[in-house]
Amino acid sequence: MSTDPETTAAAAPAAAEEGAGAGGAAPEDPATPEAHPEPEADLAPEPSEDTGDGDAPRARAGSDAAGEPGGDPEVGAAAATAGAAEGEPDDEAPDADAQGAAAAADAGGGEPDAGASGEDAEAGADAPGGTAGAEGAAPSLTEAQAELAAQKVERERIARRKAEREAPVEAGAKLSGKAADLLAAVRAVESGAAPAPVYFDEAPAAPRKAAPAPPQQPRPVTAGAEPAAAEIEGVRAVLARGGAPEALAGPAARILGEGAAGRLVEDPWRLLAVAGVRPAQADGFAQALLGGGAGPADERRGAALVGWLLDRAAEKGHTALEAPVLEKALAQYGVPEPAGALENAVGEGAVLVFEEPLDGPAPTPAADADAEAGEAERPVRVLVGLEEYALAEESLADGLARLAAGVTDPADWSRATTGTGGELIRAVAGHGVVTHTGGEAARAEPPALLEAARKLGLRAVLAAHAPGPDRVTPAGLLAGTQGPGRDADGRFELDLLVVLDAPQLDVETAAALVESVPDGARLVLSGDPGVLGSAGPGRVFADVLAARAWPQVVSRTPDPGPVGELVSGVGIGELNQVHAPGKEVVIVPVQDAGEAVHRTVQLVAESVPRAFGIPADAVQVITPGHGGSAGTRALNAALKERLNPGPGRFGGFDPGDRVVHVPSPGRALPGRVVSADAEGLHLDLAGARVVVPKERVESQVRHGWAVTAHQAVGTRWPAVVVVLPGDAAQALSRDWVYTAFGRAERHLSVVHGVDQALPHAVAQVLPKPRTTRLTGLLRALTAAQEAAPQ
Repeated sequence: MSTDPETTAAAAPAAAEEGAGAGGAAPEDPATPEAHPEPEADLAPEPSEDTGDGDAPRARAGSDAAGEPGGDPEVGAAAATAGAAEGEPDDEAPDADAQGAAAAADAGGGEPDAGASGEDAEAGADAPGGTAGAEGAAPSLTEAQAELAAQKVERERIARRKAEREAPVEAGAKLSGKAADLLAAVRAVESGAAPAPVYFDEAPAAPRKAAPAPPQQPRPVTAGAEPAAAEIEGVRAVLARGGAPEALAGPAARILGEGAAGRLVEDPWRLLAVAGVRPAQADGFAQALLGGGAGPADERRGAALVGWLLDRAAEKGHTALEAPVLEKALAQYGVPEPAGALENAVGEGAVLVFEEPLDGPAPTPAADADAEAGEAERPVRVLVGLEEYALAEESLADGLARLAAGVTDPADWSRATTGTGGELIRAVAGHGVVTHTGGEAARAEPPALLEAARKLGLRAVLAAHAPGPDRVTPAGLLAGTQGPGRDADGRFELDLLVVLDAPQLDVETAAALVESVPDGARLVLSGDPGVLGSAGPGRVFADVLAARAWPQVVSRTPDPGPVGELVSGVGIGELNQVHAPGKEVVIVPVQDAGEAVHRTVQLVAESVPRAFGIPADAVQVITPGHGGSAGTRALNAALKERLNPGPGRFGGFDPGDRVVHVPSPGRALPGRVVSADAEGLHLDLAGARVVVPKERVESQVRHGWAVTAHQAVGTRWPAVVVVLPGDAAQALSRDWVYTAFGRAERHLSVVHGVDQALPHAVAQVLPKPRTTRLTGLLRALTAAQEAAPQ
């Protein structure tokens, strides 16, 4: 088979000569390894690892696989938010430590990742049932009401706890009150008994109030203000005493806040809060400071590990972990009494605990003779999470319920419910919250809705993951640099907000957006459920769809052409052979990574421009990872040498270089280098000029001829070359292939060297589940609203 698109007959990847599989859903090859192996050892500490390509720690959520340049020497690739979501390793060797609790394949019932299946994560509080009031004084509550009330009590407890920080609980102190009740519930669930209802029943059964008006400024990305020089020096001195790198002084001072040096002396394991620091390093630091007093059973160590594991789980997309999974992970890090460590962390207010009903078999009558007649037990799971993500999910649920409660504009939508997007327009006309799903062709429907709304005199805004004409980005909208601005109450001045690429919303960004939409306005979340998920924690779009609380419009517009046919098949797990008379889909089989790089450069620079008239600048290369012999680094080096050779005199860049600018984790903006001066590197990003300070160039700018699928999501190019070298086989999954192939508009070339791994990934390697609470919160809210008297 010829390897040039001018002479090669179009064929699906399934028809490659090297045995890429037959058309249709290929049977599993027993010799093919799983694309996401998660052995039990993934939970255990590793003594050594690949240190990536950088020396300085980065922000917690950042990662190469998430689209952020630079390597994390301590965290490693597998811990990356996006890498975990899409299977894009940053470097050649995965970080087993980084997979932590979130990768427990055999914990919590044997479910992958966090020990809970996607169905578990979607289980809500929609089951009927009452619970006894505290000491018989309170009236019977529904599960939804009790859950809402319990969360209110928990938030109040957190606020009180924060107010008491000046008098912290002594190590080893016994728990009492709410913390003891909550941990008793955890223990009861783990032992198979029914948890005591007292904690969840004491609060009044009142639905939560609407979220207050948000502040004018968006949520801060990093904790704490810039520390004073004296504060940093104090931390540096403590780090030197403990043998830790002095480069950690600034990040530690920022994260730990005022008195950071004293905090480290008192509790050396607080160093785990700094990105890149691992338990073994924190243990060594603690031993240097405390001597023989530092041991694996130290309560301070256990509390720090709980937070660290939850942070790592957040990097993999989880907003919470099941308590048994977390305890198993603590045991693998040498904590002798994991349950006690978790209990201590809850008592200190460092983490929150939630009880969530599960869908299961019909409830059985309660064995307790004192239980009310008819009361029944339901299976539950106990979740543990960090406050920031718990509050973000609750705020998001509140905001969505507030918007869904009603709209106030008097516009007559009947004149705009025909033509393109007619079904979507009709749904939006009568509802405050609407979801819209479909492929690339369906992206034409939200703009039609936008046009119809504007003709009716409504203030309508379209937000998308990637910048473009007549649209804003969520980041720009929240920052106030794009969009209509805010009113006196801090809300957006709009009547309709349409969010494209909704699967890319992490829970904190989504919460900030929804909080900012004014009462009476409409919200539309639109996206393709088959693409890779958000780089940050949460699965907002999937959770909202799973809750089925509001209208869901499914587009009937098919993706056109051979590329659309191929991608549609991938979406349902079938790698079909497609008829492509115009060579819209071409397979380029290769034997090794060196040949893959050579053929990719040839395709971009010569074959595709000559055969299709598409300039090389409009051809995008997509590959599974940054590292490896055919990762983005190797491909970008080869493509730069061919397309824009130069000495790289501006931090490795030259004018004319194609680049990707990553201002924050999960945002990858394609652009081009214009120039450089004392201010920094000047970029052209889709017509917008941006100056990246020289001290941030290394961490925020990467060459962009070749990108990962997560960096490419939300954008399309006339031609795409997807590179699948042999060492990328384990990184492939259905959503990765779906996303990468779907970036092509006119032509798709597949540089194919993974043999049977491609059809196997499409047919059987599904996206890793994420443990979240949003679906349950939405179901509980809607159930409470339906039960409330009118």
